Amino acid sequence: MNVSAPPRFERPGAVGFTLFVAAAAFIIWSFQNSGLSLEHLERGFPAIIRVLGRMFPPDITDIDRILWSLLTTFQMAIAGVVLGLILSLPIAILAADGLSPHPVVKQAARGLIALFRTVPDLVWALIFVITVGLGSPAGILTIMVDTIGFAGRFFATAMEETDKGSREALASIGATRSGIVFSSVIPDAMPSFIATSLFCVEKAVRSSVVLGLVGAGGIGVELKVAFDLFEYDVAATIIILIFILVVCVEQAGEWMRRRVM
Repeated sequence: MNVSAPPRFERPGAVGFTLFVAAAAFIIWSFQNSGLSLEHLERGFPAIIRVLGRMFPPDITDIDRILWSLLTTFQMAIAGVVLGLILSLPIAILAADGLSPHPVVKQAARGLIALFRTVPDLVWALIFVITVGLGSPAGILTIMVDTIGFAGRFFATAMEETDKGSREALASIGATRSGIVFSSVIPDAMPSFIATSLFCVEKAVRSSVVLGLVGAGGIGVELKVAFDLFEYDVAATIIILIFILVVCVEQAGEWMRRRVM
């Protein structure tokens, strides 16, 4: 009985081999320029052990205040996501092939989505802290912009992948562009919209914690203060509660995705 050998990777050509070597050299160069070494890790490991030792047992003296800040963080994430999703839909329609009214409008909408997605959350947070001041409003606006950049792109892709036959059928009987969008495109893309929206909620909950470090409100402010005051046991309580919140949100999102998909 003849047994064929398992498939192997194709032998790269001269250009492919050159690119592979260049990529490997760049990776090695990146590690060298980063300054990371085993010596640094060996020196830092005892410090990590000391910090962890001071974190336990966690201090739950101010648990009520921490829980309230955690609730504020969750509310901030939900408010920012809802505003972002509401604004994402019209921008995504303008950015989608076959739905945008004009190529210039499509490129402008795609450029706006790319801008919101490219600029890091912390930069938007700093901009909004300067604009509206410290606190939750800056965090909500930051999450809103981040959601538009994330959801807008996926919403547009989902609408582009819907069945074109139903669109053409509606157009043939005189349906308007808005009628086609709301009668055919959005219903077909709704499962993808829901999945993307749930991912946005999970992403926003994690982001909202980091945003507090730059003054955008929420539990991140409490975490920063705890570390600044070397209250590592309080920081441990905050980290544990954040972990519980993130896990609960992720599990709720998974349950909802199974229900609607």
